Parts: sequence; structure tokens; C-alpha cells
Amino acid sequence: MGKRAGDEMVAVPPGKVTLSDRRTERTWPVELAPYRLAAYPVTQKLYAEVTGARPSAVQGDRLPVEGVSWWDAVRFCNALSRRDGCEPAYRLRPVGGGIEVAREETADGYRLPTEAEWEHACRAGTTGPHYGPLDEIAWYRGNSQERIQDVGGKRPNEWGLHDMLGNVWNWCWDVYDPEVYGEYRVLRGGGWFDEHWSCRASARRRSHPDFRVDDVGFRVARSGH
Repeated sequence: MGKRAGDEMVAVPPGKVTLSDRRTERTWPVELAPYRLAAYPVTQKLYAEVTGARPSAVQGDRLPVEGVSWWDAVRFCNALSRRDGCEPAYRLRPVGGGIEVAREETADGYRLPTEAEWEHACRAGTTGPHYGPLDEIAWYRGNSQERIQDVGGKRPNEWGLHDMLGNVWNWCWDVYDPEVYGEYRVLRGGGWFDEHWSCRASARRRSHPDFRVDDVGFRVARSGH
């Protein structure tokens, strides 16, 4: 992914992360192979370059794109893959008046991170709720002036990833809890309007994949080194 928009990819080492759900009090470990994750959330500039669209409520090239659904993020990943000459990571096909999506596991293209990949990358080897003092690493209600901020304005974590907490929530690939919430997908990271307790490495939120709002964006991943 070109550095024109400041969205270089960071190599994330393999590892193990233990996910947890406060509602069900369930925990589960996940082993992860190496992958790459964008150093920043997708910016409005990059989103416009790839799709021709500027859906965000507040405009600015270096602001994270927001007002994008999970489906918008999936389609962006495929469009970015095609632009960069990669095999798209997602296969979309019409089913019964809707759209079904499947991930091509061997594809080298861009995709959404799984929530395990997201949390592993967010923590960057740390074990607490934040990878540093929150005011130094995240835009949240306590310091954002209640507005979205340019990417990269806060200190990155130890692996060079910016805005993993705060600014915009990140769509992840995973279904949140299909037995209870159906197709709702996982959101991670907290946003510019959230209190500090929502901006934690372990905090999970859910939303319908068609949902669009001004504090939800995404970042992209790729499999392999």
C-alpha cells in the first residue's frame, strides 16, 4: 500500500492472544501466524483514491475515513488489492436477494484483520488495558475536543502502529456472537467520542455490517510476512 497517504504496512510477529467477552465471561486463546497490518486507519485520501467516494461527515485527507459500513470496508479491501495487483481476499456472490462473502485464505490481497490479530497488534507485547498512557496514545473524549483527529497524531505502540486505541473504532472480520446477534460484526479500539473505559485493548463492540456512523472506520491487513 503506497506511502502517498501515509498508510504503510507493519510486519506483526506471530504470537498468541487470549480474547475475552465480558457478557459471557468466556475467554479463548488464539494462535497467530505472522501478518502485516496498516500503521494507520485508512485515511479519507486513500479511500477516495481507491473508490472515488468521500463518505465522511468531516472532511480532511489525513482524517480517518468514517461513515463506512463493514461491507464498504470489505469492498474497499478488494478494490485496493486490484489496484495494487494483488489477488482479492474476499469472494462476494449474490444469495437469495443478499450478498454472501467468503475469505480466500491463500490470497495475497488486503483484508480486514481478525479481532485476534487486531488485539495482538494493539497490545504489541503489553498486558495492560493500554499500550501506554492513554492521553499520549489515543484520541478519546477526554482530549479530542469531541471531534475526529488526523491519523498519526499520537504516539504509536512498540510495533509502530498508530491510533490502535481511540479516534475511530476498527471493523474486524469476525462475527460477534451469531447465536445472539446474528450477522453483527466486531468493532475494536474505541473512538474520539468514547470515554476512557471503551479505549482498551480488550474492549469489544458489535454492530450490524450495514451500520455507518462518524466514529467507525477500519484498517487493512495482509497475510504473511
